[in-house]
Amino acid sequence: MKLDAVKWSGALLLTLGLMAGSAWAAWAWQANAYGQQLAKQETAHQTTLTNLANANSVLILAEQDKRLALEQWLAASDQAHYRVLTDAKTNQARLRDRLATADLRLSVLLDSTTTNGSDGMQTTPSPRNVVHAARRAQLDPAHAQRIIAITDAGDQGLIALRACQAYVRAVLR
Repeated sequence: MKLDAVKWSGALLLTLGLMAGSAWAAWAWQANAYGQQLAKQETAHQTTLTNLANANSVLILAEQDKRLALEQWLAASDQAHYRVLTDAKTNQARLRDRLATADLRLSVLLDSTTTNGSDGMQTTPSPRNVVHAARRAQLDPAHAQRIIAITDAGDQGLIALRACQAYVRAVLR
């Protein structure tokens, strides 16, 4: 009986050893398979992140190119605006100088329908006027200077408005 008990205990120990060995082998195989699966997922995740980073870089470069183009356009537009404004100021200064030196006189067209006792007709022709020609009156140089100053401010406003409109059009493109 003792021999049978030793046989059974040896068989039992052998069976338990085989079961423990097979459990350890299954666990090792499963850990290896799971590790490979995690490695594949990590590789796929890294590939996705790299693709997203590359796409983002392309977008950033495109936006930087757009910004550079807009900055260059703005610089050119600013130079053109400055040139137009400077030319307008120069022309206005020349006009003021010519008015001040009496080299140029401003005149206004008079209404030919005003009555001066002759039913809207000019009274007498002069060597400078023909009877049916438009009547003009010369302005005092001081008044002419004020009119030129007003038109100068208006011209500068129009030039600035055109520059702003061009900027808005460029930004909205």
